Order: sequence, then structure tokens, then C-alpha cells
Amino acid sequence: MNATTTRGALSAAFACVLVGGSFTANSLLGAYPYAGGQFLRYALACALLVPLLDRADARRRLAALRPRQWVRLALLAAVGMVGFNLAVLAAERTAEPAVPGVLVGCAPVVVAVLVPLLDGRRPRRPVLYGALLVAVGAFTVQGWGRTDGAGLAFSGCALLGEVGFAVLAVPVVRPLGPKLLSAAVCAIAAAESAAAGVLADGAGWLRVPDGTEAAALLWQAVVVTVVGFVCWYSGLRRLGAERATLFSGLIPVAAAGTAPLAGTGAYGPAQAAGSALVCAGVALGSGALSRRRRAAPGGGQRTLERSLEKR
Repeated sequence: MNATTTRGALSAAFACVLVGGSFTANSLLGAYPYAGGQFLRYALACALLVPLLDRADARRRLAALRPRQWVRLALLAAVGMVGFNLAVLAAERTAEPAVPGVLVGCAPVVVAVLVPLLDGRRPRRPVLYGALLVAVGAFTVQGWGRTDGAGLAFSGCALLGEVGFAVLAVPVVRPLGPKLLSAAVCAIAAAESAAAGVLADGAGWLRVPDGTEAAALLWQAVVVTVVGFVCWYSGLRRLGAERATLFSGLIPVAAAGTAPLAGTGAYGPAQAAGSALVCAGVALGSGALSRRRRAAPGGGQRTLERSLEKR
């Protein structure tokens, strides 16, 4: 792996570890209004990201976006952010955190197949094999917890959201950059959450959180969103969607590791074995185990960007 790929891998890995920790934080928000919590999270994250931007450069980049790219940003926020988090929160109402964690851990397999199809080529074997190892490791880490039909259905929606979070961002991460893209989608997601809350819950869509809920929302806004999103999009820009999504296998690993801290689970031999499988899959699929020289990262990514832009 060259320096660019290594930085991308570290960024993507760090982001997914932070997201894994958010599964435990989500379990503390079961009584808080779905959409209201997401509104607070993304509005605060946007407010923290804006001062980090070069205002003139940000206005120039946003003004250069085409209408289809604005539509893609709206879909990215709706599917990969608001939809994903609402699906996880809804799933955890009737399912243990392991269930959405396991299904989200399958995202690398879906992306390893979907992205090449959109790009008009065959899946790359190392990436696909690595993705399968990651998925098996995720299942081993989390097991298959208690759930019902609704919990399983919402967990499937969370998987779709995780896939969308990677694939939909491909054509806009380069023209906007990680920080501006994070700020833009957070602003859109906050507006979408507010609209969904008013439609679904009326006047009760937002309330003052208690101490535990406030701490969980602050963690999600400051650490998972501001830090995690910037790191994720940095990794996505350097690695491409196929390899970056491999690191989402670290989400259930981090969720299992943090669950004992909140008293919602234990870490034992199965979690350790699954974590090893996930790490092996990430190493195989990302190219860390190969000594051969590879094409400069981003070549296939730019081809995919062009392919997605035509859709």
C-alpha cells in the first residue's frame, strides 16, 4: 500500500470504529423522538463544520454543482444518513444491537458486487473475497440476537442505507471535498429530519433531551458526525467505494467492543475470532497483503463517478 492508500485506509477505519460506537449510543435514545434526535445531531454537526470551511471556496464549489448533483446530495442525506439512523433506531426497539450490526456488516459484499456492475466490469476477486470474510467475521462477532419481523426489516433498511452512504457519495466527494461535503449533507439531513418529524409526530417531534440522551446526541454529533464523516469521505476519496466499504466491517467489531461499557453485551472468544476475520478480510480486500504494484488509486473511482453521473 502506498502512502495515499495507507492514509485512506486509516481514515476509513477510524470513521467506522466511531460509527460502531454509535450503535451503543443509539441504544440510549430509544425513548427520544426519532426524527427530532437526528435533527439535533445534524444541525449541531453542521454548525461545527461551517467554521472549518473557507467560505469563498465553499460558495464557489456549491455554485458549480449541477442539479443532478444536488439531487444526489439530497438522496445521500435521506438514504445514507437520516434513513440509516432511523432504521437502526427503529430496529433496536425490538431487536438486539447485534441484528442491525450484522446486516450492516454485509455492506462490503453488496458494494463489492454493485459498484463493478455500475461500472460495467466484473467484481475484483480480492475485494469480493475480502468482503465475504468481513461479513462472516461480522456475524461471528455479533451472533444473531433476539429480533422479530420488524427488527429484521428495519435492519435490512439499515444495510441499504449503509450501501447508499458509500455509493451515492462517489460523484460528489471530489468536487466538494470531505469537509464541505460533510457540512452540506448535514444541513440537508437536518432539514429532512425536521420535515419528517413534523409529518410523523406533529408538535411532539422535538423535546429537550435528558442528561443521558443529551450525552448520546453530543457523541453522535461531535465525534461520529463531524470527525467520523470527514474521515470517512477522506478515505472514500482515496480508496474508492469498493475498498473503503470493506472497513464498515469494523462497525460491528467496535459495537461489540463498546457494548460492555454500556452494559448491553459482553466480549468473549467469539468476538475476538470474528474481529480477526474482519481484519483479515479488510487486509485482503484493501490490498494490504499484496506486494505487487497497483494502479494509482482513484482511476476506477473516476470511471465509476462518470458512470453514476450518467444515471
